[in-house]
Amino acid sequence: MATKEITPTRSVLIELKKRIKLSQSGYKIMKMKRDGLIIEFFEVLEKARKMRAGVTSDYESAMDKIAIARAVEGEIAVKSAAYALKADPQVTVGSKSIMGMMVPKVEATSVHTKMVDKGYGVISTSPYIEEAALAFEKLLDTLIRAAEIETTMKKLLDEIEKTKRRVNALEFKIIPDLKEAERFVKFRLEEMERENTTRLKHLKKKSEAVE
Repeated sequence: MATKEITPTRSVLIELKKRIKLSQSGYKIMKMKRDGLIIEFFEVLEKARKMRAGVTSDYESAMDKIAIARAVEGEIAVKSAAYALKADPQVTVGSKSIMGMMVPKVEATSVHTKMVDKGYGVISTSPYIEEAALAFEKLLDTLIRAAEIETTMKKLLDEIEKTKRRVNALEFKIIPDLKEAERFVKFRLEEMERENTTRLKHLKKKSEAVE
């Protein structure tokens, strides 16, 4: 804030004091929000690490089981079972609040399909194909939950950076500028008061000299 643009009046000084108090209050709130978001981020980060390990594990398990099913039953039998599947997973994306910030909430239905709804015969299909199907259902479920956590983590990071910028702006720019303006106005008012006092004394002396 350029002090040259400020008119040094008592009303301006009062307004500056209000703005400083409001900025300091906002600074404390933003700092609390930033710290809370960082705590939330590290909690979500730990979940993300476990989830990534789960995705890797479930993926490797599913690929192993489908490889066994292909080796034992043949490519045609595996593809026939896959094409016979009638149910499609349904994904619903909602939202939830973390520290006042909206993050995605992902829910899926029909990921785990009942045997009777799979479209292929229970008796005619081998346990190898069924194990592979269950493994891929588990992998899909893990991927859906991982997507929610990864997206939440990214949004938290973005919000932390945004909040950090606001905190820094208040701490290093806005509040110091307002305080500088307050000091300037105080100084000018005191200076004007001294000038008025001096002028009044001078006028009084002149008046007394005339008398």
